[in-house]
Amino acid sequence: MGHRSAELRSLALHRAVAARLTPALLQEALARLAWAEHAGTTHPRYLAAWRALLAEPVAVVAAALVRDDEHMRALRQTTPFVGVLSPQERWRVLAEARS
Repeated sequence: MGHRSAELRSLALHRAVAARLTPALLQEALARLAWAEHAGTTHPRYLAAWRALLAEPVAVVAAALVRDDEHMRALRQTTPFVGVLSPQERWRVLAEARS
């Protein structure tokens, strides 16, 4: 499995997240960033980039999540949207991405 394949799976998962994005989910993502900062699990540069993005309106964040550019590919590797999709939804999205 190549790196690009992993990027495409991440993009597919974030498309599903973007489709259901709400202000409440943005707040949950900000809370996850606070936890990641406290735990020291995410580089400060990515924390700052996510915080800046999550301060934008939902539509702007949703559009960014599905952008396939270098900046968003890097950010998606440190996503604060873990747990938004159920395991069943993840499997469905990943199965569709493979087909």
